[in-house]
Amino acid sequence: MKPLTPIADIRIPAPQPDMDYTTRIMGRTFTFHGLKRLLGAADYGKAGDRSAGLSAASETEREAARSLMSSLTLEHLFDHPLTDEEGRTDSVMRVNYAIDATAFDEIRRMTLGTLKDHLMRQPGDVIKRIGSGLTGPMAAALTKLMDVHELILLSKKIETPTRARTRIGQQGTLCSRLQPNHPTDHLDGLTLLTYTGLSLGTGDCLIGVNPAEDTVQNISAILGQLDAIRRETGAPTQICVLGHIKTQISCLEQGAPVEILFQSLAGTDRTLVEEFDVTVDYLDFAYDTMDRIGPLRGQADQMMYFETGQGSEVSYGKHNNIDMATCEALCYGLARRYDPFMVNNVTGFIGPETHNDNMEMILSNLQDHFMGKLMGLPMGMAPCYTLHSGITVEGQQIATELLTAAGANYYMDVYLNSDRMLAYFDTSGHDDQTLREIYGRSPAPEYAEWAVSKGIFARSPAGGFCRGPHWGDPSIFCSSEMEFQSLSESLPAAYGFENAGPRPANDVSRTSRFNQAAARNAIYSDLDPEQLKIHDLEPDRFKWVATLADSRKVHLNNPERGTRLSAQSAADLKTDCSKDVQIVISDGLSADAIHHNIPQLLPVLLDGLESRDLRVGKIIVAPFGRVKLVESIAQEVNPRLVIMLIGERPGGDAQASKSMSAYIMFPGETKNDASLPEESGVQADAYEYTVISNIYNRGIPPLEAGSLIAEKALEILKHQAAGNRLEEILKSAAG
Repeated sequence: MKPLTPIADIRIPAPQPDMDYTTRIMGRTFTFHGLKRLLGAADYGKAGDRSAGLSAASETEREAARSLMSSLTLEHLFDHPLTDEEGRTDSVMRVNYAIDATAFDEIRRMTLGTLKDHLMRQPGDVIKRIGSGLTGPMAAALTKLMDVHELILLSKKIETPTRARTRIGQQGTLCSRLQPNHPTDHLDGLTLLTYTGLSLGTGDCLIGVNPAEDTVQNISAILGQLDAIRRETGAPTQICVLGHIKTQISCLEQGAPVEILFQSLAGTDRTLVEEFDVTVDYLDFAYDTMDRIGPLRGQADQMMYFETGQGSEVSYGKHNNIDMATCEALCYGLARRYDPFMVNNVTGFIGPETHNDNMEMILSNLQDHFMGKLMGLPMGMAPCYTLHSGITVEGQQIATELLTAAGANYYMDVYLNSDRMLAYFDTSGHDDQTLREIYGRSPAPEYAEWAVSKGIFARSPAGGFCRGPHWGDPSIFCSSEMEFQSLSESLPAAYGFENAGPRPANDVSRTSRFNQAAARNAIYSDLDPEQLKIHDLEPDRFKWVATLADSRKVHLNNPERGTRLSAQSAADLKTDCSKDVQIVISDGLSADAIHHNIPQLLPVLLDGLESRDLRVGKIIVAPFGRVKLVESIAQEVNPRLVIMLIGERPGGDAQASKSMSAYIMFPGETKNDASLPEESGVQADAYEYTVISNIYNRGIPPLEAGSLIAEKALEILKHQAAGNRLEEILKSAAG
């Protein structure tokens, strides 16, 4: 692994005052104040940029911005680093200036338009070398000048291979990251999904699980199971559990097989630190730790894995007035610092507040793929969607076809496209194999040889690999039919394992798609007071309030309004203050989830709290609410703790639309915790959250969840901490 340049040694120019960029075209004058405004106006219009006021007002304004952008030199962009809202350059921007100075000097006097033409004439190795001399904003500015053909053409020329147990990103290959997520981290369910992915020829990049519970104990258990599967099957791959990086480091230090280290990245310090709870300094520490004690040190060239995707910064309102594509490019400048084994782009994951339809998602994915590869990153793509957006499976499939033509290193394998834990829709193992067959691609070479030995693949007479006799049959990894059936019972939304060529059999597809359609309908259901009537709870125990989202359309497309109370509701709440615990109920993205769970969950939760002599305020019911509404409510009622019970975005089947989560919020004060080691990087924020998710009859049953939420609330009050800081305190106390 390469040595890191100390952040203090990275040269970055001093911030400059915003200037006006003006041009006159066809008798019209166009003026853009500041580089951020110009960058935003030059991009294709997207929901997140529109809501942030960063998009062009018309196509003519957009083309005027692109003309002005074409005339700017790379040196001009270098001399004008983008700043935060206080006019300072943050650590993410500083890291972006760790470029190849020699490569930059060769192009610094070129305009962006000239550079674009120059790149069109160059082979991939030259393009990649030029990319090493670009900051994220330079790459983003260049990208905004390109059409679809140009984004695909240039991306296809660039190769970004990496190596762990397998080599990914090599010419002629298309790899995959197997994601066997389960709503409760049930190890049997994880095992069956892993077997299924391996039988489909996926997982040559990685077997990686997003955990439902982010604790050292749980993540270590999942890592142990994945490691056992890898060893028993002999599959040449690597494993990862995508918990918070601090939790993974704790697992590693206790001897768990953290082979590839994961973290989500953001393009501004405010998002990275305040929302993702990580700093550049901590990323440096984690990178050095993997280099020192990572299980694959000496074998792998790279051991880091990052996920990014346009929109997280603007969705949190912490984008520093920078457009989504430029924030994404800043993520790539940060990722480049650590020479990662994988970068996975999940644009489309957030929802309609960032990407409202297929076209927005498709173009953003093509932009991200090009920017990442230009900056030297091993880009895997996950064009994805949620059911509360206007993005569909057809748009997702169009995106994968274009991205494969552009040379994407890998895709995800989420069984039948439906993630049972994260409640979104991604590519599947069937998609991976279909794209391999359309474009003549093969898995990673080490993995392909293993798959041939298992009959999953066979050698093709024309060269390469084709599906073998055991392709798509997960039972080959089971000792008996009884074992396979036992594993199947632990897997929700298991619609069948029959295949037709590289695709799921028609009956399986029809069942899957109908369940998806039924789940999408759940988003448009309303909270019904009749269904919240609970035996032994008087109606006046509930208090209904309003948010600033006064319609479902506003609620879905402008989530920030669902985080704030109406003025009247805020005034009304001041009369019920200073309780120990405040419970808030909101439909979120599924009123059905509230109707399904609250009648059983709420009495158990109240009993668990009140039996410990905790004072519980009136139960607040907030239609059209979002999670951070609890912060607005806490400011009015001043509780020691707030529990938000909210409907999750519906997942892949009709039953999953009944899934809800509990967000337990502790309103602490920002201060360092002296009881924790300095390298933990954990501090108390103004609001800390512990989350219990997947509450429904196929996840955590509501009766059990009521007791679990009460126990966790008591634990938070005892230690005066929640989230990662609570986990660090519990770990320190246990160790």
